[in-house]
Amino acid sequence: MGVIKVQGIKLYGYHGCLDEEGIIGTDYTIDVIITADLNSASVSDKLNQTVDYVTVSQIVKEQVAIRSKLIEHVCKRIIDELLATIEMIETVEVHLSKIHPPIPVDVERVTVVLEGKRKVN
Repeated sequence: MGVIKVQGIKLYGYHGCLDEEGIIGTDYTIDVIITADLNSASVSDKLNQTVDYVTVSQIVKEQVAIRSKLIEHVCKRIIDELLATIEMIETVEVHLSKIHPPIPVDVERVTVVLEGKRKVN
């Protein structure tokens, strides 16, 4: 088993319960932590035997582009799409941070962390 981390993905999105957030938007950072069997890739040096982080980052980008009221919902969509698309992923953890959210105190970021696991049939 091994771990692949794709950290510090920076995207702009339009998530939030306020109408203004859907118009103005804000910055987000996303970290994705994946566990998978990386033994074959470590020996073969073949991309098709590992988790391609280009695919991971593209899925994150696509899901952040879809407006949601809650960043929890965005996290769940990212997890679901990663598990559906990349069969070798065993577990995935997503950290999604909203930078400078519109709340009445000075906050650098609000982060939601969700985990998903492949269901065993």
